[in-house]
Formats: sequence, C-alpha cells, structure tokens
Amino acid sequence: MQSETLEVIESARLYGETHVLWFPLPDSFKTAQPGQFVMAYCGEGYDPLLGRALSVHRTRTGPRGIEFALLFDVVGRGTAWLARRERGDEVRMVGPLGRGFEPRPNVQRMLLVGGGIGVAPLVGLAEGLVAEGREVTMVLGARSEAGVFPASLLPPAVELIVTTEDGSAGERGRVTAPFERLLGWCDQAFACGPNPMFEAMYGVVRASQTAKPVQALLEGGMACGMGICYSCAVFPRRGGVKLVCHDGPMFDLRDLYA
Repeated sequence: MQSETLEVIESARLYGETHVLWFPLPDSFKTAQPGQFVMAYCGEGYDPLLGRALSVHRTRTGPRGIEFALLFDVVGRGTAWLARRERGDEVRMVGPLGRGFEPRPNVQRMLLVGGGIGVAPLVGLAEGLVAEGREVTMVLGARSEAGVFPASLLPPAVELIVTTEDGSAGERGRVTAPFERLLGWCDQAFACGPNPMFEAMYGVVRASQTAKPVQALLEGGMACGMGICYSCAVFPRRGGVKLVCHDGPMFDLRDLYA
C-alpha cells in the first residue's frame, strides 16, 4: 500500500454518466490484482475530506510504459470532480487495497457477472483470463442500453450476454436468469455489483446445490479503506463481522449468505 499523486494521461466519458481515467502505473501499484481497489482523493483541498473507493479497471501499454484505468459513475461531488479531470491534472490515491479475485488454477470455463458499474473490475479480470487461454463468458446487466459497457472494448474472445431491465438491449430482465443457465457450464464464477444482486445469485447457487465457488466483489461505504473506521462492516448470516475493505472486497457468496 502506497500513497501516490498521479498525472491523468487520458480522460473520457465512455457512455451515460460512466467515465474513465488513465494514469501511469507506479511501481507500488504493479502488484494490484483484479478486484483490488484504490482510495482516490477528490478536490484540491480537504473538501471532500474522504476518498472514493474505486476498483482498478484494466491496464494497457502506453508510450511511457504500463498505464492503468479507473472506471466510475458520476454519483456525487467526489466523482463529479474526478470526471472533470483533464490530461495533465493530478489525483492522489492510496493503493492497492483489499483482497481481489482468486481464479483457481487448472480450470477452464470462467463466468463473469456484472451489474451496472460492477463491470469495472471484471474487464481486467477477463483480459487476464483470456491471455491465459481460458474460456470467458461475461454477463452484464443494466437498467437500460445507456448503461451497458461497450462490447467493442472487451477482448474479442469474450462471449458477452447483456440484460437490461427495460429490454432496450439484450435480454429483458436481470443477470440472475443467464447466471442460472450458465452456472452448470462454468468451473468458477465471479461477480461484482449491488448487494441485492448477490443475494439473488446466492438463491440460484443454493437451489442448484452446486459446490462451485462464486466470488463476489462487495460494494461498501468506505471512509478509510484500511480497516480502521469500520464504516464498511458486513454481517454474515453465520455471525461475526467482516470488513469489506480489509477482509474483502472479495468474498465467496456462501461465506456471506449461507
């Protein structure tokens, strides 16, 4: 974990209110794994005071070396400030933080499920899995076509299934329907999205009586991102307390809902 002040290389609105920022990848962030996050601090002073937890989206090779991206929706003052950053502006961030996805070795068929901005960490995960020669199917859900991540920005080898609640793109409905169809096909599943999506997915897992691991990247209201403030505490059904920032954000669905 390291604090870095990084210069924006590229800033763009990709679709709807979803923006992407690209930065040079510092040495201290080179260990980052898909599913880990950074705390990005917004504003020139101390307002807003707290950072915004953002998943590491993906990496690429640029003219000056490896670059990494943050993908986010504009939902408040902090993310609105980030969306206004231009090439050459600076953003301070701390990372990489948390526990990321853990693909099992020697398995082939990988299912990725994203709800809304939950697509952010799944793209980099998909790129890594494809590079390893694994089969990847990605299910992306959104309220409407305006909130769907562009298929053109995914690796060509990824099979994409889109669901929208209003039926404006792909299948009408939510991600649970294709997840249920594909759970028997996959060797391992990964998901990122809102917590109600995870509860619905666990209902599918429980009904199927499968022992396959389903790793979920939880969203949480993080004030510090380092396990100090306890603002991101979650309470598994078996009892106890877990912190999204420190014990996660990756959890197996069974650890939360069984």
